[in-house]
Parts: sequence; C-alpha cells; structure tokens
Amino acid sequence: MSTLPLHAIRSRTNVWYPLWDWNGKAIVMVEESGPPTQSLTFGVIGAGRVGAVLAASLRETGHQVVAVAGESDASRTRIETLLPGVPVRRPTAVAKSCELLLLTVPDDALDNVVRMLVASGAIRSGQIVVHTSGRHGMEVLRPAEEVGARGLAIHPAMTFTGTDLDLARLDGCVFGVTCDPAERSVASALVAALRGSVVWVTEDNRRLYHAALVHGANHLVTLVGQAMDLLRDAGSEDPAATLRPLLTAALDNALTYGDAALTGPIVRGDVDTVRVHLRTLAAPQYPRSTLESYVVMARATANHAVADARLEPRRAAALVGVLNDALTDSIV
Repeated sequence: MSTLPLHAIRSRTNVWYPLWDWNGKAIVMVEESGPPTQSLTFGVIGAGRVGAVLAASLRETGHQVVAVAGESDASRTRIETLLPGVPVRRPTAVAKSCELLLLTVPDDALDNVVRMLVASGAIRSGQIVVHTSGRHGMEVLRPAEEVGARGLAIHPAMTFTGTDLDLARLDGCVFGVTCDPAERSVASALVAALRGSVVWVTEDNRRLYHAALVHGANHLVTLVGQAMDLLRDAGSEDPAATLRPLLTAALDNALTYGDAALTGPIVRGDVDTVRVHLRTLAAPQYPRSTLESYVVMARATANHAVADARLEPRRAAALVGVLNDALTDSIV
C-alpha cells in the first residue's frame, strides 16, 4: 500500500480530530488548537473468527485495542492466541472503554446487541460504532446514531479461519462499506488501516451484495467438499491434490472471462455423458444432496451456455429433460 497523507476527520463534538497517521501506523486524537495527544482506542465485542482477526490486524499495525468481549471457549482461545494481554470484559464495559467500537457478532444477534448497549448507556455521542455484518447496513445502527454515535457498516469480503493465517489475507481484501456520506472519510481510513480497499454498497443493495458473496464462496465450499468425497470414493488418496490445479484454473478463468470460461459436457451438449453422471450419482451409496447439487448447477450452466450462444437451445432442452428426470427417479 502506498503511503498516504494524514487525513483529519472532524469529530462531532467539535473538540477532537482523529488523525490517521499512515507513516507511523497510528490513529491519534488531536485537539483543534494543539498537537496529537492520545491514541484512538478500539474495543471489540465478539471474538469470533472475524473480530479476533481484525482486532489482531489493527493491533499488529500499532493501534490500541483496549478491551474485548467473548464468552465461548473458542472465543477465549482466539483472544489468548491473537490478542494476548487485551482485557476480556463484559460487552457494556468494552463499549464504555473505547472510542471506536467494533461489533463483530453474528448477523441475527446484531440488532439485539446494539439495542442492549444503547439501553444500558454504553454508547455515547461522538463514539464511532462499526459492525462487520454483510447482511446488515445502517438501519441496524439507528439506535446508536439516535444517541449521537457515528455508524459504519464495514464487511470484509473474505473467509476466515480465526487464526493468524488470516492476517496476511487482509492485504488487499475488499470491504463492502455502507455509511452516511459524511462518514466516508472515516470508513476509508479504517479500511486502509486494515490494509484493505473499499467498495461502496448502498443500503438498498446490502442484501444483494451479501447474497452474492455467500453464493460464490460458502456454496463453493460445499461443492468442493462433495467433489472431494466423490474422488475419495473413486480411489483418490489425495482428492485435494487432484482438484487444486483444476479448480484454481477454473476460478481464475471464470473471474477473468466470465461465462466464456465454461467447459465440459454441458456446454458441449453431451447428453449421454450427463446421463451417465446422473445414473452414477443416483446410486444409494452416495448422498442424495450431491445428485441434487449436480442437477441444479447443471441446469444453471446450461442456461448460461445458451445465453452465451455456446449451446443450442435444442441441445439444452434435451439436457434439461435428462436433469429433470434425475430428480424424479426416472433416469433412462
């Protein structure tokens, strides 16, 4: 990342200015008429895979994480491993102790956490409150904004293990950001501190953005897992080694060329090959879910191949007929 100049972000208290110092890798608070006097402090509620890693990344680059909340055994292990020495406190105590609060709790819990913190008086005017949910935008932070807090929705488009392996992966990671236009400078500075880049997502498009990431990444894990199981049953001692070169090339080609990267029996219109695959996967020793995934993805592939003018509609109709029969136990 290239060196950036200092960016002053005006506090709504009209007294303090947070300064993001990329040369010194520190975030400082300065009084309007004076020099930097104190570090901007971070607190984290939710030491899951995302929260612990983001906090460790900020800490690694010189930022001060003053408190963290995490209740499960797994969370406590992550804190001990990634955030040694950071005090573990209750959520309300964490919120009261910091100037920038990271909420990295599960999507379904976020609304309740925000409301609880506001009701307890833990959120204060001028405080920066950030959540990392992909699904939620700014609406979930309205209770905090109503008491004067500054809200940001910043979601890393990355899959996490919750270990130090993730720290290097943050380099160049894209963060989907939703916020008030007045807070864009704050959001940009925070993402830059995490060594990432920003893509701006409107409130209305937040759910679509998240659905795209889930479909592309989470469902890919399921698909690859099913393929590995089949290869193992086919006698492969190392399914991952068999798939890695193929999947790496397929992913790179898809990201570069889109539908033009399609290869295989569907785009060629090889009905008999697809029929053989379906008969094999329909055998009782294989999970029904694998057959269902094959059928659904094959239908979608056929539709894309037709739209790309690489598969004749007549051949596509024949393929779809065979695929439909596979789920009605009438493969012939």
